[in-house]
Amino acid sequence: MTERRTYRFLGRVQGVGFRVTTASLARNHAVAGTVQNLANGSVELVVEGEASEIDQFVESIKQTTVGYIERTEQEKSGAVKNLQEFRILR
Repeated sequence: MTERRTYRFLGRVQGVGFRVTTASLARNHAVAGTVQNLANGSVELVVEGEASEIDQFVESIKQTTVGYIERTEQEKSGAVKNLQEFRILR
């Protein structure tokens, strides 16, 4: 079943290639979504896909960016916008 999740990564996640790395990792997973910098210094990831695929994708982000993420916040949503690709915003 496809679901949608929103993650906020906090720490030293802007200005270090975090969004580009995330978009690159998305190509290795069956997910769609967006990643963008927020004004408060965090990065927001909106991702859709199968739960297990999202879990693997987010774990790959965390492993690849060790030392940059201090905290991760997550929200699940039943509403799926059926995103077709993965894009970097802003």
